[in-house]
Amino acid sequence: MTIQTVGIVGAGQMGNGIAHVFALAGFEVLLNDISQDGLDKGLATIRKNLDRQVSREKITAEERDAALSKISTTLTLTDLGPMDLIIEAATERESVKSAIFEDLLPHLAPHTILASNTSSISITRLASRTDRPEKFMGVHFMNPVPVMQLVELIRGIATDDVTFSALKEVVEKLGKTHASAEDFPAFIVNRILIPMINEAVYALYEGVGNVISIDQSMKLGAAHPMGPLELADFIGLDTCLAIMNVLHDGLADTKYRPCPLLTKYVEAGWLGRKSGRGFYDYRGETPVPTR
Repeated sequence: MTIQTVGIVGAGQMGNGIAHVFALAGFEVLLNDISQDGLDKGLATIRKNLDRQVSREKITAEERDAALSKISTTLTLTDLGPMDLIIEAATERESVKSAIFEDLLPHLAPHTILASNTSSISITRLASRTDRPEKFMGVHFMNPVPVMQLVELIRGIATDDVTFSALKEVVEKLGKTHASAEDFPAFIVNRILIPMINEAVYALYEGVGNVISIDQSMKLGAAHPMGPLELADFIGLDTCLAIMNVLHDGLADTKYRPCPLLTKYVEAGWLGRKSGRGFYDYRGETPVPTR
């Protein structure tokens, strides 16, 4: 099937980025969120990021304006029902994602493909709670979506070849590259990345190094563009902890035990950049380590 219209659930960090790239590629986009403030902030972010692309001569002003004209918004989740493709980009909690799909089910067109941007949760399990597990896939974009070139495509046990081919074609139209991942906890990128971040938090927790020394060591010693603690703040410490818990619960291996310090930061509400504090304090002009 040819996908032309796309509904996106969630206008946050990932959802607005997904809306951005789809609209820029010429798809009709309907963006949904639970609050008008969320929609307004999402659209403002899209405009800011498109303006940045214009200033860097990545796109023209005409392409920016055309992309913005492709995006509509709604507070009513069920308005997304007739779309060719619906991508859920809500918070990384399985109960929330399942509830979204449950609410959508009575309003879906027969041909609609459902997808989740989950970074770790079982696609097979999410799909099994819908009426179309054969038309359900994981489509995991990387953050920031307009910049990162990879999209993980994850088939559930029931996903059919037509659905996989349709989404592979979509990724190509977005100008991105797909990697096929099996439906195991955290897939490929986060199966490797998040335990590395967790190990960096253990190094901090055990006093092997402080925040600056750990991040500088990985940037200068391993050529990483961001240190692991800086990256954790960028991703969100709550998201990192959620993925570690999925790995620990799903694989029952103690090597995936979340570091107690990571748990403590999340309990404190120090979630990284989005909350103003994490392993760095972002409330001043320059970030300052918190340990």
